[in-house]
Amino acid sequence: MQTNKGKKRALLLFSGGLDSILAAKVLEKQGIEVTALTFESYFFDAEQAKKSAKENDIKLIVRDISVPHLEIVRSPRFGRGAGMNPCVDCHLLMLKVAKKLSGNLVNFLRTQKVYKILATGEVLGQRPMSQNIRALRLIEKQANLEGKILRPLSAKVLPETEYEKSGLVDRKKLEGISGRSRKVQLALAKKLGVKYFPTPAGGCILTDKEFSNKLNELLEKIRKIKKSDIDLLRLGRHFWVEKTRIVLGRNHEENLKLKKLAENGDILIEPKDIPGPTAFVRGKRNKAVLDFVKKLLLKYTKGADNELQIKITSRKQKK
Repeated sequence: MQTNKGKKRALLLFSGGLDSILAAKVLEKQGIEVTALTFESYFFDAEQAKKSAKENDIKLIVRDISVPHLEIVRSPRFGRGAGMNPCVDCHLLMLKVAKKLSGNLVNFLRTQKVYKILATGEVLGQRPMSQNIRALRLIEKQANLEGKILRPLSAKVLPETEYEKSGLVDRKKLEGISGRSRKVQLALAKKLGVKYFPTPAGGCILTDKEFSNKLNELLEKIRKIKKSDIDLLRLGRHFWVEKTRIVLGRNHEENLKLKKLAENGDILIEPKDIPGPTAFVRGKRNKAVLDFVKKLLLKYTKGADNELQIKITSRKQKK
């Protein structure tokens, strides 16, 4: 029976984008068995990674980091980008999870753990905040992984890792890509026979200015936040009466989504006799709140007048 004792295995942080797919294929080409690791949180899911892994025959592990990720969004140690994006802290969190999963990388040559190599699909200089040389070194140091993070696409323009120095990975078969252009990656994809990869998306939602403004306000007003609080940020017009949150649907589709997100203790207010927006209310609902919601409905309901009647649907509190 064949033993896996000397088998070369890598755990690869995997977004499902072109770079992470190529990183997997570059490693596979030199006989390294790759397992991809992707993450879910309140702000992103693993759907693209799942599709990319399936289409490219890459084994995938999914880990939920919602709770710790929310905490670093709330209070990042290494700052934010233009929005609420804590890029350095986020990458650091993912690497710490990967490190724990992969076993003792400090003695990687002597360990019999499953993964002997920890890798990412990062490209030097592609993202200004988290993929410059200073940020890469900082993340390695903070994760206690100096010299133990392999970046197959940029390896030749970065210092040698311990994997390369030991001969576990052949540096000559790695790439030396840097910068934001995708031309080299597209040529490499063709060379490696990669037929499926997604087109570049809009990036992390935490970089979006409007979303970030709404999130910042939520974090300032509410300490204990749950998934539906974040999901609500993607919908409607947002208003606050002290710490009571009001979200107004902008169309029929958003009205339906607001109704689905309503939980115990929430109320839904909508025009009684004519079509209009649904108002989602979470928090205290006193007369001031109800009066404010009615003013909103008057403003945003076409054809409404001061005689507008409203319908209130309440979700009962848990006993």
